Amino acid sequence: MRQLRIACIGAGQDAHSRTRGYMAVIRRLPHLFDLCAVVDRDEAHTQEASEQFGIPAQYAHLDELLRDDPPDVVFRLTPTDSALPVIVRAAEAGCHVLSEIPIAITLPRADLAIEACRRHGVKLEIAENVWLWPQERLKRRIVEAGLVGEPIHARLSYPCGSYHGFNAVRMILGADPEAVLGFGGEVPVEERIAYGGEPMSREQWDGALLRFPGHLQCLFDMPPKRPAWRRHWSVEGTRGHLDDDVLTIYERGEERPYPIEWVYDDAEGQRVLRCVRVNTGPPVEWENPYATYGISEMDDVAKAALLESIHRAVVDDTEPIYGAANARRDMELCIALKESAWQGSRWLDLPLQAVTSVEERLHEAFRERYGCDPLGDIGPQLDAAYDRTSVMWTVAGWL
Repeated sequence: MRQLRIACIGAGQDAHSRTRGYMAVIRRLPHLFDLCAVVDRDEAHTQEASEQFGIPAQYAHLDELLRDDPPDVVFRLTPTDSALPVIVRAAEAGCHVLSEIPIAITLPRADLAIEACRRHGVKLEIAENVWLWPQERLKRRIVEAGLVGEPIHARLSYPCGSYHGFNAVRMILGADPEAVLGFGGEVPVEERIAYGGEPMSREQWDGALLRFPGHLQCLFDMPPKRPAWRRHWSVEGTRGHLDDDVLTIYERGEERPYPIEWVYDDAEGQRVLRCVRVNTGPPVEWENPYATYGISEMDDVAKAALLESIHRAVVDDTEPIYGAANARRDMELCIALKESAWQGSRWLDLPLQAVTSVEERLHEAFRERYGCDPLGDIGPQLDAAYDRTSVMWTVAGWL
C-alpha cells in the first residue's frame, strides 16, 4: 500500500491536546502515512510534538514547509479562523488537505476553499468526527435496516453549537433538511472562563426546528452552557426509537429495548474494541476495522476513519467519505438557524440563496480582529495572529 507523507499544521498546546491525539493515531497507521513534519509558530510546542512523536522536520510557517519539502497531505489543526488561508495555500502547492472542522466560518469562505482545491486538482476532507463514532455508525445501520420504521421525529441537544449534532442526526437519517426555523437569545451566567481563556458573564443560546422531506422534523436545543458536558440526540420512528445507547422496538403494543453493546477482545494484554451491536433478530453490528492497529477509543476510531478517507481519496482518486459538500451543508444549517432567529424566527428554505446577515457580521468581526479582508488575499490572512477563540464565538456563540 502506498504510504503518503503528511504534515501537521499546528503542534497542539500540550501532550493531551486534540492535535496530539491525531498525531498518535497517525503513528498507529504507518502503512498509510509518514508523519514527516510539523508547523507551528510556537517553537516550544513544535519541539514537544516532535520529540513526542519522532517528527523529523519542524517549521515556523506553512510557506517554509511548502517551499522546502511539500508533503502529499497537509493536515490543518490550527485555529478555526485560519482554515481558509491554510487550505488555499496548501492547494496552491499541490498538497491534498485534511482540515479540522468547520470547513470555514461562512459559506463564501467555504466556497473559496472548495474552488481552490478544485482548481488545483487536490482532495479536500474535513475532519468531522461525531458521525464516525462506532455507535453512530451502528445507528445509521439500524435506521437503514428499517428497525425503527419510517423516521418521523428527532431531538437534538448540544451545548457548544449545533454543527456536530446536526451532522450526527443528518448522517443517521440519511436525509437533508429542506427548511429551518431558528430562535434564541442571550442570558447572564455566573462568570467563568470561556473556551479561549477569556472571562465571560453572558452567553448565547439557540433553538431550532428543522423540517425534512415527508413527516420528519428535528427539534434542536443549545442551552446556556454548564460546566458539565451534555449532549444527546434521539430518533423516533413508526416502529421504534433510538436513544444514545439503546434501540427500542415497538412489538405488539409493548416497547422492547435492545441496548447497544460494546464488544472487546484482548490483544496482547490490551483491551480493543471489536464491534458494537444490538442483539435483534438478526443482530445488527458495526465491526471496528482498526482493531488490528490497537485503535479502540471512540474518537480514535473516528480519527482513523478520516485519515483513511483522505488516504484513499488521494491514492484511489475517489471522493472522501465526508468531504467538502457535507461540511458546507452542516455549516449552512448553523448559519441558517441563527439567521432565522435574527429575522424574527421565520422559516428559511434550504439551501440558502444569498449571503446572510450572520455571515456579513462574521466577516466584519474577522476584519476588525485580524485587519484583513476575509474574502481577499490569502497572504495577509495566513500571516494573521490567530487564537483559539473564533469570531464565531463572538458573533454566534458557537465554538
